[in-house]
Amino acid sequence: MKMIIAAIKPFKLEEVREALTQIGVSGLMVTEIKGFGAQAGHTEIYRGAEYEVNFVPKIKLEIVVSADQADQVVETITQTARTGKIGDGKIFVLDVAQAVRVRTGETNLEAL
Repeated sequence: MKMIIAAIKPFKLEEVREALTQIGVSGLMVTEIKGFGAQAGHTEIYRGAEYEVNFVPKIKLEIVVSADQADQVVETITQTARTGKIGDGKIFVLDVAQAVRVRTGETNLEAL
């Protein structure tokens, strides 16, 4: 099993969720986050004063899938979340040792 962690622009969430559903992803976790990378924040003007915004709002997706589905999920997120502009996000893929469905006790792939 693989865990895919993706940081994407917030306005891309619904489009990415729909694309993942179409390829058979049955669940994901979503968290509102803030961070910076190459984009490194920006400045905004509020009531005539300029403020530096060091952290940019993002959405973090966490998805656990079978190892053979991981590449398709990564490609789907990449294609759907891409705007071509700086700050599109990052995707990380990690190994998952075990998964357990709390309600039934099912483990690993059956728990997904």
